[in-house]
Amino acid sequence: MIARRDLLMGAACLAAAGGSYMLRPKRNVALLGKAKLTDIVPSTFGAWRSEDIGDPLAINGPGTLSAKLYNQLLVRSYVNEAEGSQVMMLMAYGGEQTDELQLHRPEVCYPAFGFELLTNEPEDLRLPAGVTIPARRLLAQGENSREGVIYWTRIGEALPRDGGEQRSARLDISLQGIIPDGLLTRFSAPASNSSGAWDEIESFVPQLITAIAPAWRKVLIGSERARAMNTVAPAVA
Repeated sequence: MIARRDLLMGAACLAAAGGSYMLRPKRNVALLGKAKLTDIVPSTFGAWRSEDIGDPLAINGPGTLSAKLYNQLLVRSYVNEAEGSQVMMLMAYGGEQTDELQLHRPEVCYPAFGFELLTNEPEDLRLPAGVTIPARRLLAQGENSREGVIYWTRIGEALPRDGGEQRSARLDISLQGIIPDGLLTRFSAPASNSSGAWDEIESFVPQLITAIAPAWRKVLIGSERARAMNTVAPAVA
């Protein structure tokens, strides 16, 4: 004979299992859809010209975890023909951000490849129309080089500035039953001194985002910020 206490415990377990199933994300929401980063991010605009290159940190090498995290990887070296300046851009896109598969943040990746982080701090990156991006800027010292880095991440509609905000965003989105997409957008430039070449990157990024068609800016900066920039026409190449 089954004791009443055992019946109650069994019912509680079933209820917990059912609740866990109901809370499990079920709906995929991808701002990129079926588009390709290479199609929506211009290779040429204003005085800037680029070429697609390999990733110097091997972020998506064969057999790596990153190869599972990212469905698309776009790495370009942009050169300003008028000024002779150079900015490297990396965009790593993951179609599904889950507990097991989440964007890697550069403050973790750079030290893993032998760089020392001399600076790691938050930044509000300014765009046209009064829009700002919650980003981070790094100064990374390698054996023979120093790089200034500015990056941000997008998970669904959230732009978390650090690892804690990223985990919180993942939980909030998960509770809505959504499996979001995600994008890591990273820019770097050679840094000859402690200034970190950040001014150069801060000038480049608004030009790049302005050059993107308004309908696709949301992929980089989320829908709300993209709507705020709707009045800003794409730059002419």
